[in-house]
Amino acid sequence: MAAWWIETIGLVAGALGIVAWIPQIRDVWIHERHEGISLTTFNVVTVALCLWLIYGILIKSVAMIVANVFTLVVILTVLLGVRRLRKREAPT
Repeated sequence: MAAWWIETIGLVAGALGIVAWIPQIRDVWIHERHEGISLTTFNVVTVALCLWLIYGILIKSVAMIVANVFTLVVILTVLLGVRRLRKREAPT
């Protein structure tokens, strides 16, 4: 495992990455706007994050594990919100 200060840098970077998604969550869940959100892109990002999580587990990096788990939760929150809104708007 990396030195504590290296892991701290990783945790700060991960926290900033999570905070960056807050406007997207707000748009989808509060303002109910989903235009311009590509589900394909979000799905690819989800797969990439899963692979980074596996990598973090393999190298035993607490920062990578924590950051990727929380980022996956945030991404899945956006994905679920977009799918909910699009299903609601779909013609019956």
